[in-house]
Amino acid sequence: MQSAAAVLGFDEALTKVLQHATDLPRPPSEPLALLACGDRVLAQPVLADRDQPPFNRSTRDGFAVRASDTLGPLKVVGQVRAGEQWRGSTLEQNTAIEIMTGAPTPAGADAVVMIEHVERTNNSIRLLAGRLIRSGENIVPQGSEAQAGQTVLASGSKIEGAEVALAASCGYTELEIYRRPKVAIVATGDELVDLAATPGPHQIRNSNSYGLSELIRHAGGEPVQLPIAPDRRPELEQTIRSARHCELLLLSGGVSMGKYDLVEEVLQSLRAEFFFTGVKMQPGKPLVFGRLPADDQFPAQFFFGLPGNPVSTQVTFHCFVEPVLRAMGGSEVQGPRFLQATLAEGLAGKAGLMRVLPARWTSNRVRPEVRLVGWQGSGDLAANAQANCYAVLPPDKDHFSTGDVITILLR
Repeated sequence: MQSAAAVLGFDEALTKVLQHATDLPRPPSEPLALLACGDRVLAQPVLADRDQPPFNRSTRDGFAVRASDTLGPLKVVGQVRAGEQWRGSTLEQNTAIEIMTGAPTPAGADAVVMIEHVERTNNSIRLLAGRLIRSGENIVPQGSEAQAGQTVLASGSKIEGAEVALAASCGYTELEIYRRPKVAIVATGDELVDLAATPGPHQIRNSNSYGLSELIRHAGGEPVQLPIAPDRRPELEQTIRSARHCELLLLSGGVSMGKYDLVEEVLQSLRAEFFFTGVKMQPGKPLVFGRLPADDQFPAQFFFGLPGNPVSTQVTFHCFVEPVLRAMGGSEVQGPRFLQATLAEGLAGKAGLMRVLPARWTSNRVRPEVRLVGWQGSGDLAANAQANCYAVLPPDKDHFSTGDVITILLR
């Protein structure tokens, strides 16, 4: 058993999390129909089955020409549409072929002049005064996007609309996809009741398990909700043991310094290794990250002990859990999604402690603009639902003015 680790600064804690995420093995994979692959992670690369494009493709409606011939009139000798192939002879000197966007260019043509750049008289065209055409203009050469056998989607790519379209263009009807990692969720505390129960005057509903389930799904995992664990060592230990079949364990609550905050104590009794036991941030300071050892039945299991307050739970998930979970699902290891934004109004920081506060950003300017939402602390779910990001205020500054550029964390 390793003794409890230190409380770390945000950057140091994130670096430690990402280091462990980098060492994770690739998960098993499974074949899935192409249209079932959305938001999943590719396990085997997608290869081009032929050159892309498979021919020299016109990018404009106009006329296929020989660029060297365009100083004088050109006789129009035919037409080729998308999906057709020019069946005539090689384009001869001082001639042109009418062509549509997406059509293959005829042999002998090395440029396409746009229809709006010519004057047409009967069966001949002439470039408008001052117009020039260069060889290769308005043509995408065969194989310039991808060559037959080339990898067009690498393993680890997240599958979204663009990736589905690309795989379809290469003839794939199914893809080999990484399986979603199972994530056990254990909410702790005598004050919690299930949604189906009517809470007493001093009880609250177990919202964290449901909020975490949705965050896990969005990050590529499969949530496994376990029963609420009361603030008693035997029941908490048994619940943690029942979660060992999952790849990742998330515990919500029970990680502060109170008399009944038992999570760390129980994890220590199970020979857990702790990488850190807190992060210098608000909300989210009582965050625990570690690993349970392998045993005869199960491999080693990473765990996070998340703060019990709902906003703290979600902030720490986005900052620390999500990068690990995405890596467990086969994605490239990446940290949280940070952007720069301009403050719409001034606000106070807190020297010595990084603050991560619910906020809303808008993109009606070149640089996004952000303002805090009104909130009553880390239990304020209503304010958190109004936010679409978090304002990240560094610990070395206690005041921020309107117009200051700050970091925001995207959700």
